[in-house]
Amino acid sequence: MPGTLYLVATPIGNLNDFSPRAIETLRAADFIAAEDTRVSVKLLNHFGVQKPLMSYHEHNHITAGQAILKRLLSGETCALVTDAGTPAISDPGEDLVRLCAESGVDVIAIPGCCAAVNALAVSGLPTGRFVFEGFLTVNKKSRRERLDALRTEERTMIFHEAPHKLRSTLADLQEAFGPERRIALCREMTKLHEETLRMTLGEAVAYYEVTPPRGEYVLVVEGAAPSVGNAVTLSDAAESVLQRYRDGLRLKDAAAQVAKETGFPRNQLYAAALELRGAETESVDAETESSGAET
Repeated sequence: MPGTLYLVATPIGNLNDFSPRAIETLRAADFIAAEDTRVSVKLLNHFGVQKPLMSYHEHNHITAGQAILKRLLSGETCALVTDAGTPAISDPGEDLVRLCAESGVDVIAIPGCCAAVNALAVSGLPTGRFVFEGFLTVNKKSRRERLDALRTEERTMIFHEAPHKLRSTLADLQEAFGPERRIALCREMTKLHEETLRMTLGEAVAYYEVTPPRGEYVLVVEGAAPSVGNAVTLSDAAESVLQRYRDGLRLKDAAAQVAKETGFPRNQLYAAALELRGAETESVDAETESSGAET
């Protein structure tokens, strides 16, 4: 009979957040799979847990996952832990859970800390519906496309960010969502210097221009205002872009303005406006040729 995989949530800062059930689960497991064994051994030593450790992380999860699965299928039990927080959430543990599900191995979650949920709870923003985005990609093109796709997202959005990338991420969020969108910046959660700042994106950009970011951040961003229906079509929005272009704006700047006002992706508006401008040019050329033929 197969064993069981336990997903054991670990503290994200304060060791007192580790539950008695979590400690007992680690003590009862045959072995523990850890994101970084050097980090996990400190936690285990603190609570007097002595169990065999094996490494399971994003760089070895394919081979290590198969090794863990083999042991589970032979009847052993495994406790999966990350450096901090809940395994399988924005974490390669997701793949191990899938392997277990496909192979008929039971998976049981031992609940505990989750930075995203904690930040949402203290954000002061709507919590009934939310979307977790984790870390944005560092690829500029992919990041812009992702943020463009989120322009009309009405649910509260949650992002993770490292301190050295915070300023650029806030600038990108402001460009995508506008300076008036509300944000809660939660840093060093459960730790000594825990802090939650609530402001607009414009205020956040200005604040961190003079304040060095410190610690790991969870960013909770207000969703878009509810849509009022399909009053504005893509064709209407593209015409608005073209009109602003005629009034002197660069086409890309005009597309960015209309994107913020309508919720259509900037790249989509830019392409539609280019197509519309091309059609108008062809129409003018055709009329000129026709007029010339008549004379």
